Amino acid sequence: MREYIIKKVTGAPDWDAVPALDVDNYQWCAPLDIRMKAQICYDEGGLHVHLQAWEQAIRAELTQPMSMVCEDSCMEFFFRPVDGDIRYFNLEINPNAQIYLGFGPNMPELVRLALQDEDALLQKRANYTDDGWEVFFTFPVSVIRLFFPGYELKSGRNLYANCYKCGDETAQPHFISWNKIENDIVDFHQPEYFGLMVLE
Repeated sequence: MREYIIKKVTGAPDWDAVPALDVDNYQWCAPLDIRMKAQICYDEGGLHVHLQAWEQAIRAELTQPMSMVCEDSCMEFFFRPVDGDIRYFNLEINPNAQIYLGFGPNMPELVRLALQDEDALLQKRANYTDDGWEVFFTFPVSVIRLFFPGYELKSGRNLYANCYKCGDETAQPHFISWNKIENDIVDFHQPEYFGLMVLE
């Protein structure tokens, strides 16, 4: 199991000072010239996430809320916030900053979440770069508290998480993970393979 320390920040994150993790386990596909990294930090208000992909043949066709953005070029952050509870959040986002957000113990029982004022709440934005694309968003603690009342982001707390890069209908379909999934089934919704993230 890979591990990552989630740095605590005050004010706007200085992304140059936030450690990155490599999403580099090719799953169910041959290695391609596509790669991804993730940076995560936090304050009392939420988890701040920066995901970056190096990818040339970018697919960005879906523009409607609640779309199946995994069909496009897509980056994903799944996390289980509480020890001993298998339920997790999954946030999937494409280059148009459209998200698919869900919560549950597994894919069949996943509940899709539609957030009021989603853009303002998640502070999401996407940019194209010279050699790919990137996204920024905040996962607010207020959303976690919808399912875990009184939840706090505090030093020493463990999260269990995985980060993914995929593109089901891109020119080069691919499935890449931070923590390797030891399973032949093409499915990112396998929380037993999440890695450990510890709040600094």
